[in-house]
Amino acid sequence: MGRDLVAAFPEARAVFQEADDVLGFPLSALCFEGPEAELNLTVNTQPAVLTHAVAVWRVLHGQGFTPNIAAGHSLGEYGALVAVGALEFADAVRIVRRRGQYMQEAVPPGVGAMAAILKADAATVIALCAEAEQDGELCRPANFNAPQQTVIAGHRPAVQRAMELARTRKARAVELPVSAPFHCPLMQPAADRLAQDLAALTFRTPRCAVVANVDAQPTTDAERLRANLIAQVCAPVQWVASVQRLADQGVTAFVEVGPKTVLTGLVRQILPDAVTFNVESPQTLDTFVAGMQLP
Repeated sequence: MGRDLVAAFPEARAVFQEADDVLGFPLSALCFEGPEAELNLTVNTQPAVLTHAVAVWRVLHGQGFTPNIAAGHSLGEYGALVAVGALEFADAVRIVRRRGQYMQEAVPPGVGAMAAILKADAATVIALCAEAEQDGELCRPANFNAPQQTVIAGHRPAVQRAMELARTRKARAVELPVSAPFHCPLMQPAADRLAQDLAALTFRTPRCAVVANVDAQPTTDAERLRANLIAQVCAPVQWVASVQRLADQGVTAFVEVGPKTVLTGLVRQILPDAVTFNVESPQTLDTFVAGMQLP
């Protein structure tokens, strides 16, 4: 993750070096060399993904690109805040490592689960979750990712019941290989701990608005940006509404920065006519630059 970008651009190399220095261990080596099992631990994945995304952003910024408005999916909201100048990268990478730790520790291993429900609309999934909740076991929508893709989270037995109910309605249900049930009320202990850490950070007025996960509303208020990061730990990611809000604000081209192309695919499902790019390597950067120069 990020090795070719670092080899090609000093701006990217500086970001990975800053992450190593701030965290006190060689995150860059873990990103470049693995082992994959260690990189996949959420306490490492979160700072790794953020670092890669900010490295890409710094390269783009160095070539003269700036956003008119920004948004990020879950962890990606931290990267968006760094990109628009609301949060220092050193603070962000330090806090997301703690975020990963707090989320992992909020629910004992095996107690929670997450699953993607496909080929069903959001209203159907909300009803499935309500039906699956029994004996105090919780099941809630966690990510409204696309019109026909909603991720659910909660206690494992309730999530499994919701998956079976989905299949009886001809939907597809896939359990996700995650270590905790993110973006549901079971994460409240993590939100409480994170709130204390976020209270100590400096948030500045961003250069442009950020559309928040929790309510899909754009804001430039620094204190609201802080509050949104706390709220999103337990609240579902309103990605469909966020992308639609961006379109309402006049966005016609969406640029995903960081590893993989998950958000690019989701945007295409939400807005089939949108122009989309992902930038994660020198090759995809060239594609983006060429695309932006088209008349």
